[in-house]
Amino acid sequence: MTSFFDSLMRRASRWYRRSSIQVVISLSFTLVAVIGMLLLGGALLVRFSWTTDALLAEDSRRVLDQVNLNLDSYLRSMMRVSDTMYYRVIKNADLAEDSLDAGMNLLYETNRGTLVSIAVFSQDGSLVCATPLSSLKRGVFPEQQEWFASATEKIENLHFSTPHVQNLFEDPDYIYRWVVSLSRQVELTRAGSIESGVLLVDMSFGGIEQICKDVDLGGNGYLYLIDGNGEIIYHPRQQLIYASLLEENNWIAAGYEDGSHREKFGGETRQVTVKTVGYTGWKLVGVTPADSLASNHIQLRLFGIFVLLFFIFFLVFVNLAVSERIAVPIKALEHSVKELEAGSEQVNIAIGGPYEVQHLGNSIRSMVATMRQLMDDAVRQEKSKRKSELDVLQSQINPHFLYNTLDSIVWMIENERYADAIVMVTSLARLFRISLSRGRNLITVSEELEHARHYLTIQKMRFKNKFTTEIRAEPEALSCETVKLVVQPIVENAIYHGMEYADGDGEILIHAYREGDDLLIDVSDNGPGMPQETVDRLLQEKTGPSNPSKRGSGIGLRNVHQRIRLTYGEPYGLEIQSEPDEGTTVRIRLPWRPAAGAGEEERG
Repeated sequence: MTSFFDSLMRRASRWYRRSSIQVVISLSFTLVAVIGMLLLGGALLVRFSWTTDALLAEDSRRVLDQVNLNLDSYLRSMMRVSDTMYYRVIKNADLAEDSLDAGMNLLYETNRGTLVSIAVFSQDGSLVCATPLSSLKRGVFPEQQEWFASATEKIENLHFSTPHVQNLFEDPDYIYRWVVSLSRQVELTRAGSIESGVLLVDMSFGGIEQICKDVDLGGNGYLYLIDGNGEIIYHPRQQLIYASLLEENNWIAAGYEDGSHREKFGGETRQVTVKTVGYTGWKLVGVTPADSLASNHIQLRLFGIFVLLFFIFFLVFVNLAVSERIAVPIKALEHSVKELEAGSEQVNIAIGGPYEVQHLGNSIRSMVATMRQLMDDAVRQEKSKRKSELDVLQSQINPHFLYNTLDSIVWMIENERYADAIVMVTSLARLFRISLSRGRNLITVSEELEHARHYLTIQKMRFKNKFTTEIRAEPEALSCETVKLVVQPIVENAIYHGMEYADGDGEILIHAYREGDDLLIDVSDNGPGMPQETVDRLLQEKTGPSNPSKRGSGIGLRNVHQRIRLTYGEPYGLEIQSEPDEGTTVRIRLPWRPAAGAGEEERG
């Protein structure tokens, strides 16, 4: 689980780093809002569910209160019949002289819509008077009936029986009705003597059924009526229960206090509301199955989900608008920074949006201005430094050549070799003229080769023609640019190290040509050559003696190599190929570049 959580966090982190600020702000705001709405919606849903259950329980209680009022009114009417019969008829009659028929018949006719029969029995169960039927069935013993026993046992109370078929009297129509019997003990006067008896009032069960069956508890809810012991008095599916095709939790419900209860019966959770019917001990039981409750909850959930989706859509729209307002200035600023990173010199730093973004844009604009100023200063300093380094390197070229040349000129004049002295002076003048090059560092290959030719002329006269020279160049190469004074130090190195011991058979070849995008100038000699370790050491920065005047130090080659690299960069410079007794070739590698802008570049 921990590894899965870590992997999920890493993925979220990668997504966060790759996503734009607008997406991050939109999703973050939406996610926080949705989580908050879900938590609030969940809390409200739970609260509404509780409230709905409470309202349903309250509705059930109100329905049961109304049924209780109707049922109480119905039962009270029967009790009034019983009281009238007892206190106004039986109490005022002496059975030895008077008859109860008139008063009993009047009561029956007045309430015949709800009454089935009225009867008075003596202590031993003998029929005293009855209406509308007055003949007991054979084999029927009233004193053995449950209503009779309850009346004699509960002298001060009225007793209501459970529904049953009244089968006491002979009915010529053979009609047997379902009744609820109201029985009570009464005092009968006979010839001045008081004896106990039982008054029976049979109410039509249809009246109670009519009161209960029209109750609406919503959905699959229903109501049933039980006595204090749990015996069913009314149930909408009473016949199925009597036939054992259906079960009801009536025995448990008999023990419930008035109010709402949750029970699980028959694998189903349901809400049960109980109401006791006054003095009878009966209980009205309202049952609302869980599916009815769930249907209300489902409707509530669907409504909540609809509202939540609507608000989520609204929040996404608002968050996109807000995030765009925040992100667009930042994106514009980012675009400006990217242009700056790409090397664009004219970048207008975007400034807009909230105060913080504007402040950041102003800071970047100020930083860019400062950076450009520093870069310009650095470029100027670098150019000045490079010029100084080139001047230093140029000044390190061995000045002994000049001294030796002047000594040679003096010697020629003293020996009256005026023609040779003139040639040498002329070559030396032209040599220095090209060396100065009006302060330019970059000259054409043609000028550089001309400089080398004059140098060779002087050296051949000094060394009494110990070697021969050849200069070749492709026509296109002559107009290319080169750093000045790169060939002469190499030629000088070839003369002093390669031609010193030559005896007229020395050769020096200079060749300028193109190779791809590069300009190559090869200086080759047929001198004694060098081993590879000497070759590897020549172009190293700090090798050999530090005295530049010492022959063999390689200072001239290194100076040329460094000057080329300072001017053109790392890929360019000198390459040396040499083997003992095979000669040496020093290759100058330069970029193939026309010399038209050489003067402007140097001045810039």
